[in-house]
Amino acid sequence: MSESLSATTTRSEDPTLAEFLDCLESGNCREALAKADEALKQRFVDGASVVDLVCLRSTLVDNALLYLWHRHMQPLERTSALIAVGGYGRGELHPHSDVDVMVLVSEQPDENGAAALTDFVTSLWDAGLEIGHSVRTVDECVAEARADLTVATTLMESRSLAGPVALFDDMQAATGPEHLWPSDQFFEAKRKEQIARHHRYDDTAYKLEPNVKGSPGGLRDIQMIGWVAKRHFDVQTLEELVAHEFLTPGQLARLSEGRAFLWRVRYALHVLTGRREDRLLFDHQIKLANMLGYEDATYTLAVEQLMQRYYRTVMELSRLNEMLLQLFEEAILMDPAAEPEALNSRFQVKNGFLQTVSDQVFADEPSALLELFLLLQQNPEIRGVSAYTVGLIKRNLHLIDEEFRQNPRNHRLFLAILRAPAGVTHELRRMNLYGVLGLYIPAFGRIVGRMQYDLFHAYTVDEHTLFVVSNLRRFALSRFDDEFPQCSRIMQSLEKPEIAYLSGLFHDIAKGRGGDHSELGAVDAEAFCLEHGLSRYDARTVAWLVRQHLTLSTTAQKKDIGDPDVIHEFAQVVGDQRHLDYLYILTVADVRGTNPKLWNSWKASLFRDLHSLTSRALRRGLENPIDREQLITETQEEVRTILRHQGHRDSEIEKVWSLFNDDYYLRHRSEEIAWHTGWLTTADIRSDTGLLDLRRQPDGEGVAVVLYTPRSHRTFAHATAVLDELSLNIVDARITPLDNEYSLDTYVLMEQDKHMETDDLRLQKIRQALTTMLTRTDDDVLKVTRKAPRQVRMFDTATSVSFGRATVRDKTVMELVAADRPGLLSKVGRAFIACGIDIDTAKIMTIGERAEDVFYISDESGKSLDDNAREQLRTAIVERLGS
Repeated sequence: MSESLSATTTRSEDPTLAEFLDCLESGNCREALAKADEALKQRFVDGASVVDLVCLRSTLVDNALLYLWHRHMQPLERTSALIAVGGYGRGELHPHSDVDVMVLVSEQPDENGAAALTDFVTSLWDAGLEIGHSVRTVDECVAEARADLTVATTLMESRSLAGPVALFDDMQAATGPEHLWPSDQFFEAKRKEQIARHHRYDDTAYKLEPNVKGSPGGLRDIQMIGWVAKRHFDVQTLEELVAHEFLTPGQLARLSEGRAFLWRVRYALHVLTGRREDRLLFDHQIKLANMLGYEDATYTLAVEQLMQRYYRTVMELSRLNEMLLQLFEEAILMDPAAEPEALNSRFQVKNGFLQTVSDQVFADEPSALLELFLLLQQNPEIRGVSAYTVGLIKRNLHLIDEEFRQNPRNHRLFLAILRAPAGVTHELRRMNLYGVLGLYIPAFGRIVGRMQYDLFHAYTVDEHTLFVVSNLRRFALSRFDDEFPQCSRIMQSLEKPEIAYLSGLFHDIAKGRGGDHSELGAVDAEAFCLEHGLSRYDARTVAWLVRQHLTLSTTAQKKDIGDPDVIHEFAQVVGDQRHLDYLYILTVADVRGTNPKLWNSWKASLFRDLHSLTSRALRRGLENPIDREQLITETQEEVRTILRHQGHRDSEIEKVWSLFNDDYYLRHRSEEIAWHTGWLTTADIRSDTGLLDLRRQPDGEGVAVVLYTPRSHRTFAHATAVLDELSLNIVDARITPLDNEYSLDTYVLMEQDKHMETDDLRLQKIRQALTTMLTRTDDDVLKVTRKAPRQVRMFDTATSVSFGRATVRDKTVMELVAADRPGLLSKVGRAFIACGIDIDTAKIMTIGERAEDVFYISDESGKSLDDNAREQLRTAIVERLGS
């Protein structure tokens, strides 16, 4: 539904068209199109209107097709028509859009006509056009359209280029709503089609690699409005909906501006890639931002500015799409004479939708802008907000000013929304979509549509924030108890769940300001809570949670939580069980809401273990920390019970345990120790090459591997290379020296492809690869040939090697930050071998495109590294990984 230039546009009206027509007359259609495309590309780079360019390219193609039609189709000119369909039918062509045409015939052509058709289609391909074509009679059009809604849609927006107009008119009439797909059926089917399409994109417009055309709020959503309008009202342009009072001039302007922006992005994607490309992949985003004139600012990259505008645009288009489809539903499917049912003096329900009783409700009582969402929670049978009321909200958003934000009635309404027994997440999302949430909490408004250019954060900051609140909400609802039983038990026992929701809302609210977003966000959170009447203690609890929201995650993933000193230090940070419980559920909700691909059962078990161990430390009292000897004794007794139940004799157990040192018991769970011990009771512990065993993780996905090897064989470099080549992620590695000059190395592995099943065949393949690896010597170099994923290759992370000031159990703590890549850990292992370094523990953490790994290491004598050894190791690692 755009205003295409006519195929009969004269040369004088556009210089590119004039040059194209001159070249076309020379007989070289391919050359004419190529030159015209280059001219359009340059005009785009120079800042020409994308609306003009999209329409002009359609006009150029119109003229090319007419030239070839008249040249090849003389035998059929009187009995067939050339019809543009699809996007081309709307007069909209981007540089590499498909050109869809239909040859409409009065009857199937004879041999001469078929030959002419073949010549015509061949000439289109020879001209360099990406052609989609069909040949149909009117009856065939009717049959195809009746059977397939997509065909009916393309025919509905078709236009005639050449041939008998009467033939085209007959097809239009025969496939119109009077004969098939009447507007009510068309609307219902198209709405289902949109819902299914949105599902394919996880019902969110805020993924970091969206599809400009298909994602929610994209070009398809605008086209959806046009299709329904054309079917029901027989309008040709969106402008005509203003006359039908289905669009206000302001809404039309926002639709047009949004479409023009998305067209500009799509046009640039086609120019950059040289092909039809609708995905805003990381590969293109930086180049796209530069092409469209964005520049890096102090705290915001050019690419982040581009993407924030994109997300805010599709958010507005999503709201308009919802509102207009609601209007169509009311006009097409609902009873306009239905009597409304009053809810109170401000709101009523009509045809199942909430609406204001008059245009002046928000002007007379601005608090109704919040009350509306509370009413939706209190009346779950209401289907949504009427389209007119959605528009009324938009026109009254200016009422949410500082006076509104300071009004105690509004404070009570907002807290009531958070404390409601149902609909908390749903209404917060609706508040964000309608623009209310970002105005009521201005700091939230600044993160709306804000992306972070990395692979760790899968969503924009506002979308991630609402996912976190959604995850917290699921913990509070008993019907989801099976998902995270411990989190559900804790959340449902909390006296004030709104504290968790508020910490979720504010935990990332200061992203993009510079400085520590946790500290800045804590200040915002405390001020907001105090303004809303929370007690000073509760306000400080929310602020503390925002300030510490990363602490539990980093402790669990980067420190040795088997060390009682680590647990005692963390327990001192949280202080009491209440703060620990809130922080635990917030952390799980946060990590799950950051990137669903990065959450796994290993992280779940780490967080769960840290919560359990810290709870135990808090019960004992911070002034009475558990000592190592007591913890080891308790662990041994628990393991001994398991092994006796399995039929092992105490003498067998003691023989194996005589090899283990105290650190081993602190760094492994009881069931792991039982597995290792039972395995070693029947193993040849004098094996020259070493032994291995593996199993599926008992508490979720993943594989656990244990290697028993002579200490002289440093297997870390080889093992990590083999496992990496098998597309396995190493999430944890522990190397424990034994008292017989052997070491016990344990690895926890996750499939890089979460869809891959770790079946018996897969386990056998891992076992065979590691068995072969045990025969290697330290001098052997195993190469990893697996390529890095496309997205990872787009980022450039500097290699950083740092050492902790303090030692842990006389071990040096080394942190490595580097670009994640195949073979990374193996190269680090080679550096350890070259520098004579022994590994005690490796805590492996991949954050999107960046590896952040922590190693507990010592020299060959088991001592921490001196300054000279540290510098040699840093140099060796940087040489192997690159700076």
